[in-house]
Amino acid sequence: MKKDIHPDYHTIKVVMTDGTEYVTRSTYGSEGDTLTLDIDPNTHPAWTGGDQRLIDRGGRLSKFKKKYEGFLGG
Repeated sequence: MKKDIHPDYHTIKVVMTDGTEYVTRSTYGSEGDTLTLDIDPNTHPAWTGGDQRLIDRGGRLSKFKKKYEGFLGG
């Protein structure tokens, strides 16, 4: 096995957006560094579902709703 090809894997502290923190091992920074997250799974819409709205542009949504208005009791 080749020597000195693996990154330095050490302990860091991760601080979430709500202030909670935990210790993990990572290749980020150096031993004892703190990684402060701007976005995390507790706040990002990709994980939380977000605030989604359907926008009817050019009547496409209206056409779809009209076409399938009786389907599955809807």
